[in-house]
Amino acid sequence: MATDLYLVRHGRTMFNTIHRAQGWSDTPLTTQGQAGIRELGIGLREKGLSFHRAVSSDLGRTIMTMDIILTELGLKGEIPYNYDPRVREWSFGSNDGAYDGDLFFGLLPRLAGVENLEEMSYEDMAKAIYQADTAGWAETWEVLRDRLLAGITDLAEKMEKAGGGNAIVVSHGMSIGTILYLLAGQRFVALDNGSVTRLRYENGQFTVMEVGDLSYRETGRAYLEKNRS
Repeated sequence: MATDLYLVRHGRTMFNTIHRAQGWSDTPLTTQGQAGIRELGIGLREKGLSFHRAVSSDLGRTIMTMDIILTELGLKGEIPYNYDPRVREWSFGSNDGAYDGDLFFGLLPRLAGVENLEEMSYEDMAKAIYQADTAGWAETWEVLRDRLLAGITDLAEKMEKAGGGNAIVVSHGMSIGTILYLLAGQRFVALDNGSVTRLRYENGQFTVMEVGDLSYRETGRAYLEKNRS
């Protein structure tokens, strides 16, 4: 049996709504964000998916997201679930909480000596964030890269040794994008809240199966609309 990791970007939060860089700072899911993740959980259930293990980052917004998903799947307390700080979001250091426009479309391109964000790789962004940090909180590119790869690889290997199956992982937009960059060379990708990116792990190799899939949320939304009428 193959091992599939379903990487979910957490639900929409207060900072997402007002367009602030969240990083290691944390705000809770909004009412709209919670509703979107409920759609996701229902959609995963209605598509007949089963999960053998659950992992989220140790930040509150991913824990809150996972709680809703597992509740809708009927798996809360039924499968192993742990927090893994290795799949938490990037730290923006002293720029945590900055407005997205100021950070991503102003400061970082300027430090990298380019016109716009699209010219930068994740490695370029990490180096610029580290350079801009005045508090000593941001990670180097090497630390960031290694922790993300270790987090997903350790989980995939553990799943494979146990016979394979599906794991659901709730992480963050920049972190999931970085994983795609590391595994498949994808440039900067914008992932919606509640989207699913699926990785398959076989014989020590990852294959990207889906990126930013919103069909599970759409299925859940259709289910709710049908059952409200």
